[in-house]
Amino acid sequence: MSYKKWLLPLLGLLIPTGLCAQGYDGYAPETLIIDVPTANVLDKYQASFLTRSYADGSIMESLDFGVIPQINLGFSLAVYEFVGSSDEIKVLDPDFQVKWKLYDGSLYLPAIAIGYDGRRYGYDPDSKKYMDDRKGAYLTMTREIFIPGLNASAGVNLSDFDRHDIYFFLGMTWRLAEWFSLAAEWDNINNVRDSRLNAGAHIYITPALVLSGAARRIGRGDENERILQLRYVTNF
Repeated sequence: MSYKKWLLPLLGLLIPTGLCAQGYDGYAPETLIIDVPTANVLDKYQASFLTRSYADGSIMESLDFGVIPQINLGFSLAVYEFVGSSDEIKVLDPDFQVKWKLYDGSLYLPAIAIGYDGRRYGYDPDSKKYMDDRKGAYLTMTREIFIPGLNASAGVNLSDFDRHDIYFFLGMTWRLAEWFSLAAEWDNINNVRDSRLNAGAHIYITPALVLSGAARRIGRGDENERILQLRYVTNF
């Protein structure tokens, strides 16, 4: 196996390791459920490193930073067929993401954030297209509901400014223990066929290091996908 196949995952481990001397004692903010964005943001001078392994041996690295209070900026880079026996590795176009938390929420009202997420999944090398459109511009709301530890997020997004199609999304995380939570979401809701059901779990190895596993496109036959990701939050 070519050494290049190990380069991106290695960077995903080495970069946060190099920064961990700064220290971070709190639990990693849940800025994403699986694909659905929450209204949570990183604090100023926090950084999040996310490595996701998914279909066709693809690996995506996402880096997000709390640059000023309530605003996060980030970028991502994916490599198709990075893991496996194929030597036809393809570096996909980089994407970026930004989120601005407009309202922190109250006893009766949810937290509110707007943003843009350019990440796409399900690349087809023959058509050079993606199975999943980018989230694009979105508005999301998050609050705890019914019982402690049960958080819900819901919102709308505009994936393509040319088509002007409005999509909806909703999701929940349920913190069953300090080290474990369940996650489920209904994403890309415009019609039932193109919507996506995703479900998984987050394991907090440490408060700042989260291992997640999930199934995407549940009930879509051959389009079903399993993902594994590692997220690390630190200060810079």
